[in-house]
Amino acid sequence: MFRRTFWFTSGVAAGVWATTKVNRKIKQLTPEHLAVTAANKAIEAGGRLRDRAVDFALEVRDNMARREAELSDALGLNAPVDRELPPPRGYAVIENRTSPKYVEGPAHKSTYTTYPYNRNEDH
Repeated sequence: MFRRTFWFTSGVAAGVWATTKVNRKIKQLTPEHLAVTAANKAIEAGGRLRDRAVDFALEVRDNMARREAELSDALGLNAPVDRELPPPRGYAVIENRTSPKYVEGPAHKSTYTTYPYNRNEDH
């Protein structure tokens, strides 16, 4: 009698365990659960991708700054800068007093007459 009770109890326990396992698997295969699982995996993948992209961007920025410093040293751009302005340039003015445009009058030191074709007046 004890054997029958043992095997009956073992069979009931195995049936309950199998039923629970099958019900969990069926619940995992419903469309709602599959959608939630896919969304969670996509969010995790996006987070990993973002972290890798941020790490890559920081590495590129560091290497770029290092390379710019190397180039600045090589080209001598890190030398102290003289903050004084250069002296103003002097422009040489040449007057042609023999030109027909130059007329000396009693009231004016110098005046220019206009002619019908003066290419400087068109602009």
